[in-house]
Amino acid sequence: MISKIERVIAYRYLKPKKKEGFLKIISIFSFTGIALGVAILIIVMSVMNGFRTELINKILGFNPHIIIKPYSKNINKNDLNKLAELNDDISRTSFTFSGQGILMSQQNTTGVLVRSYTKDDIHKIDLIKKGIIDGSLKSFKKNTISIGKELSISLNLMVGDEVNLMSTSNLQTPFGNLPLQEKFLVSSVFSTGLAEFDQNVIFMPFENANSLFELSDMDINLEIFLNSPEKIELLKNRIQKLFSDHYVYSWADLNKSFFGALKVERNVMFIILTLIIIVAAFNIISGLTILVKNKTREIAILRTLGISKKSVAKIFFLIGFAIGLLATITGVTVGVLFSYYIEEIRILITSIFNIRLFPEEIYFLSQMPSEINLSYIFIVSFFSLLITFFATIFPSLSAAKLDPIKALKYE
Repeated sequence: MISKIERVIAYRYLKPKKKEGFLKIISIFSFTGIALGVAILIIVMSVMNGFRTELINKILGFNPHIIIKPYSKNINKNDLNKLAELNDDISRTSFTFSGQGILMSQQNTTGVLVRSYTKDDIHKIDLIKKGIIDGSLKSFKKNTISIGKELSISLNLMVGDEVNLMSTSNLQTPFGNLPLQEKFLVSSVFSTGLAEFDQNVIFMPFENANSLFELSDMDINLEIFLNSPEKIELLKNRIQKLFSDHYVYSWADLNKSFFGALKVERNVMFIILTLIIIVAAFNIISGLTILVKNKTREIAILRTLGISKKSVAKIFFLIGFAIGLLATITGVTVGVLFSYYIEEIRILITSIFNIRLFPEEIYFLSQMPSEINLSYIFIVSFFSLLITFFATIFPSLSAAKLDPIKALKYE
Protein backbone atom coordinates (compact mmCIF):
# COMPACT_ATOMS: atom_id res chain seq x y z
CA MET A 1 0.00 0.00 0.00
CA ILE A 2 1.07 3.59 -0.63
CA SER A 3 0.76 5.86 2.41
CA LYS A 4 -0.52 9.42 2.40
CA ILE A 5 2.94 10.90 3.02
CA GLU A 6 4.33 8.99 0.05
CA ARG A 7 1.53 10.32 -2.17
CA VAL A 8 2.04 13.91 -0.96
CA ILE A 9 5.81 13.83 -1.59
CA ALA A 10 5.37 12.18 -4.98
CA TYR A 11 2.80 14.81 -6.00
CA ARG A 12 5.19 17.56 -4.88
CA TYR A 13 8.06 16.10 -6.93
CA LEU A 14 5.77 15.81 -9.97
CA LYS A 15 5.69 19.64 -10.07
CA PRO A 16 9.31 20.68 -10.80
CA LYS A 17 10.55 24.02 -9.52
CA LYS A 18 11.39 26.86 -11.89
CA LYS A 19 15.10 26.09 -11.71
CA GLU A 20 14.30 22.50 -12.80
CA GLY A 21 12.90 23.54 -16.19
CA PHE A 22 14.90 20.89 -18.07
CA LEU A 23 13.36 18.20 -15.89
CA LYS A 24 9.92 19.55 -16.71
CA ILE A 25 10.68 19.31 -20.43
CA ILE A 26 11.77 15.68 -20.06
CA SER A 27 8.54 14.88 -18.18
CA ILE A 28 6.46 16.54 -20.90
CA PHE A 29 8.27 14.56 -23.60
CA SER A 30 7.76 11.33 -21.64
CA PHE A 31 4.05 12.04 -21.20
CA THR A 32 3.58 13.10 -24.84
CA GLY A 33 5.56 10.17 -26.21
CA ILE A 34 3.58 7.53 -24.31
CA ALA A 35 0.24 9.22 -25.03
CA LEU A 36 1.02 9.47 -28.76
CA GLY A 37 2.29 5.89 -28.87
CA VAL A 38 -0.87 4.54 -27.23
CA ALA A 39 -3.16 6.72 -29.37
CA ILE A 40 -1.44 5.77 -32.63
CA LEU A 41 -1.49 2.08 -31.71
CA ILE A 42 -5.23 2.18 -31.00
CA ILE A 43 -5.93 4.13 -34.21
CA VAL A 44 -3.86 1.78 -36.37
CA MET A 45 -5.34 -1.34 -34.78
CA SER A 46 -8.87 0.06 -35.13
CA VAL A 47 -8.38 0.93 -38.80
CA MET A 48 -6.82 -2.44 -39.63
CA ASN A 49 -9.54 -4.33 -37.75
CA GLY A 50 -12.19 -2.23 -39.47
CA PHE A 51 -10.53 -2.77 -42.82
CA ARG A 52 -10.49 -6.53 -42.31
CA THR A 53 -14.08 -6.69 -41.00
CA GLU A 54 -15.41 -4.47 -43.77
CA LEU A 55 -13.69 -6.50 -46.46
CA ILE A 56 -14.97 -9.77 -45.00
CA ASN A 57 -18.53 -8.41 -44.82
CA LYS A 58 -18.35 -7.16 -48.40
CA ILE A 59 -16.79 -10.36 -49.69
CA LEU A 60 -19.29 -12.55 -47.84
CA GLY A 61 -22.18 -10.43 -49.05
CA PHE A 62 -20.99 -10.44 -52.64
CA ASN A 63 -19.40 -13.87 -53.07
CA PRO A 64 -20.65 -17.36 -52.26
CA HIS A 65 -19.26 -18.93 -49.12
CA ILE A 66 -18.56 -22.25 -50.83
CA ILE A 67 -18.30 -23.02 -54.56
CA ILE A 68 -18.58 -26.48 -56.05
CA LYS A 69 -17.10 -26.84 -59.54
CA PRO A 70 -17.44 -29.81 -61.88
CA TYR A 71 -14.32 -31.94 -62.07
CA SER A 72 -14.88 -35.40 -63.44
CA LYS A 73 -18.64 -35.02 -63.90
CA ASN A 74 -21.19 -32.23 -64.02
CA ILE A 75 -23.46 -30.99 -61.22
CA ASN A 76 -27.23 -31.33 -61.52
CA LYS A 77 -30.29 -30.63 -59.39
CA ASN A 78 -30.28 -34.18 -58.03
CA ASP A 79 -26.96 -33.43 -56.35
CA LEU A 80 -28.74 -30.96 -54.10
CA ASN A 81 -30.21 -33.94 -52.24
CA LYS A 82 -26.71 -34.63 -50.89
CA LEU A 83 -26.93 -31.38 -48.93
CA ALA A 84 -30.10 -32.42 -47.08
CA GLU A 85 -28.17 -33.24 -43.91
CA LEU A 86 -26.73 -29.69 -43.90
CA ASN A 87 -30.03 -27.84 -44.35
CA ASP A 88 -29.71 -26.17 -40.94
CA ASP A 89 -26.31 -24.73 -41.88
CA ILE A 90 -27.11 -23.66 -45.47
CA SER A 91 -29.14 -20.54 -46.15
CA ARG A 92 -29.43 -20.94 -49.93
CA THR A 93 -27.89 -22.49 -53.04
CA SER A 94 -27.84 -21.45 -56.68
CA PHE A 95 -26.47 -22.66 -60.00
CA THR A 96 -24.28 -20.03 -61.60
CA PHE A 97 -21.67 -19.34 -64.24
CA SER A 98 -18.65 -17.04 -64.11
CA GLY A 99 -16.63 -16.03 -67.14
CA GLN A 100 -14.63 -13.24 -68.69
CA GLY A 101 -15.73 -10.87 -71.40
CA ILE A 102 -15.06 -7.52 -73.03
CA LEU A 103 -17.62 -4.75 -72.53
CA MET A 104 -17.77 -2.20 -75.33
CA SER A 105 -19.59 1.11 -75.19
CA GLN A 106 -19.57 3.84 -77.82
CA GLN A 107 -16.55 5.49 -76.24
CA ASN A 108 -14.58 2.88 -74.29
CA THR A 109 -13.79 -0.82 -74.00
CA THR A 110 -12.79 -2.79 -70.90
CA GLY A 111 -12.48 -6.36 -69.67
CA VAL A 112 -15.04 -7.56 -67.13
CA LEU A 113 -15.91 -10.57 -65.02
CA VAL A 114 -19.35 -11.85 -66.02
CA ARG A 115 -21.50 -13.52 -63.37
CA SER A 116 -24.77 -15.11 -64.37
CA TYR A 117 -27.79 -15.70 -62.16
CA THR A 118 -31.47 -16.33 -62.60
CA LYS A 119 -33.76 -13.41 -61.75
CA ASP A 120 -34.84 -15.12 -58.52
CA ASP A 121 -31.28 -15.83 -57.38
CA ILE A 122 -29.88 -12.34 -57.93
CA HIS A 123 -32.63 -10.91 -55.70
CA LYS A 124 -31.20 -13.03 -52.89
CA ILE A 125 -27.82 -11.26 -52.96
CA ASP A 126 -28.40 -8.60 -50.30
CA LEU A 127 -25.30 -6.57 -51.15
CA ILE A 128 -26.54 -6.11 -54.72
CA LYS A 129 -30.23 -5.73 -53.90
CA LYS A 130 -29.56 -3.07 -51.26
CA GLY A 131 -26.82 -1.42 -53.33
CA ILE A 132 -28.87 -0.50 -56.41
CA ILE A 133 -28.35 3.23 -57.00
CA ASP A 134 -29.97 3.53 -60.41
CA GLY A 135 -32.55 1.38 -62.19
CA SER A 136 -34.09 -1.71 -60.63
CA LEU A 137 -33.46 -5.43 -60.35
CA LYS A 138 -37.05 -5.89 -61.50
CA SER A 139 -35.75 -5.06 -64.98
CA PHE A 140 -33.16 -7.83 -64.77
CA LYS A 141 -34.26 -10.02 -67.68
CA LYS A 142 -33.02 -11.38 -71.00
CA ASN A 143 -30.62 -9.08 -72.90
CA THR A 144 -30.02 -6.82 -69.90
CA ILE A 145 -27.06 -6.46 -67.55
CA SER A 146 -26.43 -4.89 -64.15
CA ILE A 147 -23.11 -3.04 -63.78
CA GLY A 148 -21.15 -1.47 -60.92
CA LYS A 149 -20.94 2.24 -60.18
CA GLU A 150 -17.21 2.54 -60.96
CA LEU A 151 -17.69 0.76 -64.29
CA SER A 152 -20.59 3.02 -65.23
CA ILE A 153 -18.45 6.08 -64.51
CA SER A 154 -15.39 4.86 -66.41
CA LEU A 155 -17.45 3.87 -69.48
CA ASN A 156 -19.87 6.81 -69.12
CA LEU A 157 -22.89 4.49 -69.01
CA MET A 158 -26.38 5.07 -67.62
CA VAL A 159 -29.47 2.93 -67.21
CA GLY A 160 -31.02 2.37 -70.63
CA ASP A 161 -27.73 2.64 -72.55
CA GLU A 162 -26.88 -0.07 -75.06
CA VAL A 163 -23.55 -1.92 -74.93
CA ASN A 164 -21.88 -4.83 -76.69
CA LEU A 165 -20.45 -7.73 -74.73
CA MET A 166 -17.85 -10.00 -76.33
CA SER A 167 -17.24 -13.44 -74.85
CA THR A 168 -14.31 -15.84 -74.97
CA SER A 169 -16.31 -18.29 -77.12
CA ASN A 170 -15.74 -18.34 -80.88
CA LEU A 171 -18.11 -18.50 -83.83
CA GLN A 172 -16.85 -20.33 -86.90
CA THR A 173 -17.33 -18.38 -90.13
CA PRO A 174 -15.97 -18.66 -93.69
CA PHE A 175 -13.52 -15.92 -92.68
CA GLY A 176 -12.26 -17.75 -89.62
CA ASN A 177 -13.21 -17.85 -85.95
CA LEU A 178 -14.85 -14.72 -84.55
CA PRO A 179 -15.65 -14.09 -80.88
CA LEU A 180 -19.32 -14.23 -79.97
CA GLN A 181 -20.92 -10.95 -78.98
CA GLU A 182 -24.39 -9.69 -78.15
CA LYS A 183 -26.08 -6.36 -77.43
CA PHE A 184 -27.39 -5.61 -73.95
CA LEU A 185 -29.24 -2.81 -72.20
CA VAL A 186 -28.00 -1.54 -68.85
CA SER A 187 -30.94 -2.28 -66.51
CA SER A 188 -29.40 -1.17 -63.20
CA VAL A 189 -26.26 0.22 -61.55
CA PHE A 190 -25.13 -1.10 -58.15
CA SER A 191 -22.62 0.01 -55.56
CA THR A 192 -21.15 -2.55 -53.16
CA GLY A 193 -18.69 -0.20 -51.47
CA LEU A 194 -15.84 -2.30 -52.90
CA ALA A 195 -14.35 -0.26 -55.74
CA GLU A 196 -12.60 -3.31 -57.21
CA PHE A 197 -15.89 -5.20 -57.62
CA ASP A 198 -17.83 -2.17 -58.81
CA GLN A 199 -15.23 -1.64 -61.54
CA ASN A 200 -14.85 -5.17 -62.85
CA VAL A 201 -18.01 -7.24 -62.26
CA ILE A 202 -21.26 -7.31 -64.21
CA PHE A 203 -24.35 -9.51 -63.81
CA MET A 204 -26.34 -11.01 -66.64
CA PRO A 205 -29.32 -13.39 -66.83
CA PHE A 206 -28.53 -17.07 -67.10
CA GLU A 207 -30.27 -17.47 -70.48
CA ASN A 208 -27.91 -14.94 -72.08
CA ALA A 209 -24.85 -16.65 -70.66
CA ASN A 210 -25.99 -19.93 -72.23
CA SER A 211 -25.95 -18.46 -75.73
CA LEU A 212 -23.07 -15.98 -75.39
CA PHE A 213 -20.62 -18.40 -73.79
CA GLU A 214 -22.05 -21.62 -75.31
CA LEU A 215 -22.29 -23.20 -71.88
CA SER A 216 -22.13 -26.93 -71.30
CA ASP A 217 -23.11 -28.79 -68.12
CA MET A 218 -19.44 -28.80 -67.08
CA ASP A 219 -19.45 -24.98 -66.98
CA ILE A 220 -22.18 -24.71 -64.35
CA ASN A 221 -21.10 -24.19 -60.73
CA LEU A 222 -23.05 -24.67 -57.53
CA GLU A 223 -22.80 -21.79 -55.06
CA ILE A 224 -23.60 -22.31 -51.39
CA PHE A 225 -24.32 -19.60 -48.82
CA LEU A 226 -24.06 -20.50 -45.14
CA ASN A 227 -25.95 -19.27 -42.08
CA SER A 228 -22.67 -19.16 -40.13
CA PRO A 229 -19.74 -18.28 -42.43
CA GLU A 230 -17.31 -18.58 -39.52
CA LYS A 231 -17.83 -22.38 -39.64
CA ILE A 232 -16.43 -22.39 -43.15
CA GLU A 233 -13.61 -24.92 -42.67
CA LEU A 234 -15.76 -27.49 -40.86
CA LEU A 235 -18.61 -27.30 -43.39
CA LYS A 236 -16.27 -27.21 -46.36
CA ASN A 237 -14.72 -30.52 -45.27
CA ARG A 238 -18.15 -32.09 -44.84
CA ILE A 239 -19.29 -30.85 -48.27
CA GLN A 240 -16.05 -32.07 -49.85
CA LYS A 241 -16.85 -35.59 -48.62
CA LEU A 242 -20.33 -35.36 -50.11
CA PHE A 243 -18.98 -34.07 -53.45
CA SER A 244 -15.81 -36.12 -53.70
CA ASP A 245 -15.95 -36.04 -57.53
CA HIS A 246 -16.04 -32.24 -57.62
CA TYR A 247 -13.72 -29.39 -56.78
CA VAL A 248 -14.83 -27.62 -53.57
CA TYR A 249 -13.34 -24.34 -52.34
CA SER A 250 -14.44 -21.46 -50.11
CA TRP A 251 -14.16 -17.69 -49.87
CA ALA A 252 -11.42 -18.20 -47.29
CA ASP A 253 -9.36 -20.22 -49.79
CA LEU A 254 -9.71 -17.52 -52.45
CA ASN A 255 -8.58 -14.77 -50.06
CA LYS A 256 -6.17 -16.72 -47.81
CA SER A 257 -3.01 -14.86 -48.89
CA PHE A 258 -4.73 -11.48 -48.70
CA PHE A 259 -6.06 -11.89 -45.17
CA GLY A 260 -2.82 -13.59 -44.13
CA ALA A 261 -0.92 -10.51 -45.29
CA LEU A 262 -3.33 -8.27 -43.35
CA LYS A 263 -2.73 -10.29 -40.17
CA VAL A 264 1.05 -10.15 -40.55
CA GLU A 265 0.93 -6.42 -41.28
CA ARG A 266 -1.23 -5.80 -38.22
CA ASN A 267 1.16 -7.72 -35.95
CA VAL A 268 4.24 -6.00 -37.40
CA MET A 269 2.63 -2.58 -37.00
CA PHE A 270 1.84 -3.41 -33.37
CA ILE A 271 5.49 -4.30 -32.70
CA ILE A 272 6.87 -1.24 -34.52
CA LEU A 273 4.51 1.22 -32.88
CA THR A 274 5.17 -0.28 -29.45
CA LEU A 275 8.73 0.99 -29.89
CA ILE A 276 7.33 4.53 -29.63
CA ILE A 277 6.14 3.73 -26.10
CA ILE A 278 9.49 2.09 -25.24
CA VAL A 279 11.41 5.16 -26.44
CA ALA A 280 9.12 7.39 -24.37
CA ALA A 281 9.72 5.11 -21.38
CA PHE A 282 13.45 5.81 -21.65
CA ASN A 283 12.57 9.46 -21.12
CA ILE A 284 10.93 8.45 -17.85
CA ILE A 285 14.15 6.70 -16.80
CA SER A 286 16.17 9.79 -17.71
CA GLY A 287 13.75 12.14 -15.96
CA LEU A 288 13.61 10.10 -12.77
CA THR A 289 17.41 9.67 -12.71
CA ILE A 290 17.89 13.43 -12.99
CA LEU A 291 15.18 13.95 -10.35
CA VAL A 292 16.99 11.58 -7.98
CA LYS A 293 20.23 13.54 -8.47
CA ASN A 294 18.46 16.84 -7.90
CA LYS A 295 16.68 15.55 -4.79
CA THR A 296 19.69 13.85 -3.20
CA ARG A 297 19.69 16.20 -0.23
CA GLU A 298 15.94 15.94 0.29
CA ILE A 299 16.07 12.16 0.05
CA ALA A 300 18.79 12.12 2.71
CA ILE A 301 16.70 14.34 4.99
CA LEU A 302 13.66 12.09 4.51
CA ARG A 303 15.78 9.06 5.42
CA THR A 304 17.06 10.72 8.58
CA LEU A 305 13.47 11.58 9.52
CA GLY A 306 12.63 7.89 9.48
CA ILE A 307 11.34 7.33 5.93
CA SER A 308 12.35 3.80 4.95
CA LYS A 309 14.19 2.78 1.79
CA LYS A 310 11.02 1.06 0.65
CA SER A 311 9.02 4.27 1.00
CA VAL A 312 11.62 6.26 -0.96
CA ALA A 313 11.50 3.68 -3.74
CA LYS A 314 7.68 3.83 -3.74
CA ILE A 315 7.73 7.64 -3.97
CA PHE A 316 9.86 7.68 -7.12
CA PHE A 317 8.05 4.67 -8.53
CA LEU A 318 4.76 6.52 -8.01
CA ILE A 319 6.12 9.58 -9.86
CA GLY A 320 7.13 7.57 -12.95
CA PHE A 321 4.08 5.35 -12.93
CA ALA A 322 1.75 8.36 -12.55
CA ILE A 323 3.27 9.88 -15.71
CA GLY A 324 2.78 6.58 -17.57
CA LEU A 325 -0.76 6.05 -16.24
CA LEU A 326 -1.96 9.56 -17.09
CA ALA A 327 -0.29 9.35 -20.51
CA THR A 328 -1.92 5.98 -21.17
CA ILE A 329 -5.38 7.27 -20.21
CA THR A 330 -4.86 10.34 -22.42
CA GLY A 331 -3.64 8.17 -25.29
CA VAL A 332 -6.61 5.81 -25.00
CA THR A 333 -9.05 8.74 -24.97
CA VAL A 334 -7.45 10.42 -28.00
CA GLY A 335 -7.13 7.11 -29.86
CA VAL A 336 -10.75 6.08 -29.30
CA LEU A 337 -12.11 9.51 -30.26
CA PHE A 338 -9.91 9.67 -33.37
CA SER A 339 -10.90 6.13 -34.38
CA TYR A 340 -14.61 6.89 -33.87
CA TYR A 341 -14.54 10.04 -36.01
CA ILE A 342 -11.82 8.94 -38.43
CA GLU A 343 -13.98 9.22 -41.57
CA GLU A 344 -15.05 12.76 -40.67
CA ILE A 345 -11.41 13.67 -39.96
CA ARG A 346 -10.35 12.19 -43.31
CA ILE A 347 -12.98 14.23 -45.16
CA LEU A 348 -11.93 17.39 -43.29
CA ILE A 349 -8.23 16.91 -44.09
CA THR A 350 -9.05 16.10 -47.72
CA SER A 351 -11.11 19.27 -48.11
CA ILE A 352 -8.54 21.51 -46.39
CA PHE A 353 -5.37 20.23 -48.07
CA ASN A 354 -6.98 18.88 -51.27
CA ILE A 355 -5.24 15.50 -50.98
CA ARG A 356 -6.61 11.97 -51.20
CA LEU A 357 -5.87 10.06 -48.02
CA PHE A 358 -7.79 6.91 -48.90
CA PRO A 359 -7.96 6.23 -52.69
CA GLU A 360 -10.81 3.81 -53.45
CA GLU A 361 -8.99 2.12 -56.33
CA ILE A 362 -6.11 1.14 -54.03
CA TYR A 363 -7.91 0.16 -50.83
CA PHE A 364 -11.08 -1.24 -52.47
CA LEU A 365 -13.38 0.55 -49.99
CA SER A 366 -15.31 3.78 -50.52
CA GLN A 367 -14.68 5.10 -46.98
CA MET A 368 -12.08 4.60 -44.28
CA PRO A 369 -13.24 1.81 -41.94
CA SER A 370 -12.65 1.67 -38.21
CA GLU A 371 -13.60 -0.90 -35.60
CA ILE A 372 -12.88 -0.12 -31.96
CA ASN A 373 -12.00 -3.38 -30.26
CA LEU A 374 -12.03 -3.33 -26.45
CA SER A 375 -9.65 -6.27 -26.20
CA TYR A 376 -7.03 -4.44 -28.28
CA ILE A 377 -7.44 -1.31 -26.17
CA PHE A 378 -6.86 -3.42 -23.06
CA ILE A 379 -3.76 -5.06 -24.62
CA VAL A 380 -2.28 -1.70 -25.68
CA SER A 381 -2.98 -0.18 -22.25
CA PHE A 382 -1.49 -3.21 -20.50
CA PHE A 383 1.72 -3.09 -22.53
CA SER A 384 2.01 0.67 -21.99
CA LEU A 385 1.67 0.31 -18.22
CA LEU A 386 3.98 -2.72 -18.20
CA ILE A 387 6.71 -0.79 -20.03
CA THR A 388 6.22 2.14 -17.66
CA PHE A 389 6.44 -0.22 -14.68
CA PHE A 390 9.81 -1.61 -15.75
CA ALA A 391 11.07 1.85 -16.71
CA THR A 392 10.50 3.18 -13.16
CA ILE A 393 12.11 0.28 -11.28
CA PHE A 394 15.78 1.18 -11.84
CA PRO A 395 15.66 4.89 -10.85
CA SER A 396 13.37 4.06 -7.89
CA LEU A 397 15.83 1.49 -6.54
CA SER A 398 18.69 3.94 -7.14
CA ALA A 399 16.90 6.52 -4.99
CA ALA A 400 16.32 3.95 -2.22
CA LYS A 401 20.03 2.96 -2.17
CA LEU A 402 21.23 6.51 -1.40
CA ASP A 403 23.22 6.66 1.84
CA PRO A 404 21.85 9.67 3.81
CA ILE A 405 25.19 10.20 5.65
CA LYS A 406 27.22 10.43 2.42
CA ALA A 407 24.51 12.49 0.74
CA LEU A 408 24.47 15.12 3.53
CA LYS A 409 28.26 15.07 3.89
CA TYR A 410 28.81 16.54 0.46
CA GLU A 411 25.91 19.06 0.56
